[in-house]
Amino acid sequence: MATLTLAQARRVAVAAQGFHQAPPRGVVTRAHLRRLISRIQLLQLDSVSVAVRAHYAPVYSRLGPYDRTLLDRAAWSDTARAPRLLVEYWAHEAALVSVADWPLLAWRMREYTHGRWGTEIVRRNRALAEDILAAVAELGPSTAGQIEAAVAAQPRGATGPWWGRSDTKWVAEALWSAGTLATATRSGFARHYDLAARVLPAEVLARRVDDDEAIRELTLRAATALGVGTAADIRDYFRLSAAQVRPALAALVGSGDLEPVSIAGSPGYLAAGQPIPRADRGTALLCPFDPLIFFRPRVQRLFGFRYRIEIYTPAAKREFGYYVWPLLLDGELVARVDLKADRATGALQVPGAFLEDGRDPGRVAPALAAELVTMAGWLGPSRVDVGRRGDLAAALRAAL
Repeated sequence: MATLTLAQARRVAVAAQGFHQAPPRGVVTRAHLRRLISRIQLLQLDSVSVAVRAHYAPVYSRLGPYDRTLLDRAAWSDTARAPRLLVEYWAHEAALVSVADWPLLAWRMREYTHGRWGTEIVRRNRALAEDILAAVAELGPSTAGQIEAAVAAQPRGATGPWWGRSDTKWVAEALWSAGTLATATRSGFARHYDLAARVLPAEVLARRVDDDEAIRELTLRAATALGVGTAADIRDYFRLSAAQVRPALAALVGSGDLEPVSIAGSPGYLAAGQPIPRADRGTALLCPFDPLIFFRPRVQRLFGFRYRIEIYTPAAKREFGYYVWPLLLDGELVARVDLKADRATGALQVPGAFLEDGRDPGRVAPALAAELVTMAGWLGPSRVDVGRRGDLAAALRAAL
């Protein structure tokens, strides 16, 4: 069994996520986006928009400044010249995945239909589910509020049921999780539901993948996107269970697609053909939901970087800030910054900047300043304002 040091495993992880490649020199195109998705597999969705919404950030971190409408069109538009490239579903959390990968997640849709919470909520509200599907079929892409209004307007007898807003929303969500509804588009980040048959190509919906085959493929894709990882790391990428992944890993080792390795003494798996870089490369600001860092135990194990999101922590108890972005510098996590894009003042605000133990502020501050200036230019603010919290704040202000 091959043995990797932590430094080697870290380089593999960073390279596998695309950070060893230089960003495109010209305009970022749909082809660049397609290649990136084939590498990292998914873009997690999250409603927080204090700096920029989560799904936009990993593209920026790897490809550099780009027109965000490129991603909007890929996910929420479908034309003859530019067919829909991405679709929303439960992958890690709610995420954008390739349209072609929809059949790989059909087993999960069946779980939501027959074995998870969606089963019960739809079973208790079968008439409402039918009303929702009928409303969407008639209206086309619709928000939960529009569906609710349409359902409420339907004539009912004196003893007919009355549906509450939460009922409509939860049943629509259950139908989405079951793959009966899909996200056609978004406006102001509000999801517009439509029948999956009108969102996805017929050939995609018709494709059938055996459950075991789908789990093996998702396991392989997770391991390849990670480059190297433990069984727990691989499970987390698509939120698979241990019972699902255990036989899949054994099969992939048997086929030569994965290689068992020791990662600083812990068992893991290396994607076949994955080179082990000799140099530390890769510099970027990472949003909290970036695939490189969204599994916190792996981040701490590989990078020695303890990272917790503090959105739901009371302000007085936060250690670093509300929405903190780690800085990847030459393949290592060396600092973190609390970020907020203030559209009213035209500033990218940095309420706090914090240096990791043992790092040189003279090296980190100029690199971080350059990243922040580039990010501000991408987001639109004309300047970067640095607050006074954190042991890197003074050096960062000086570097700007």
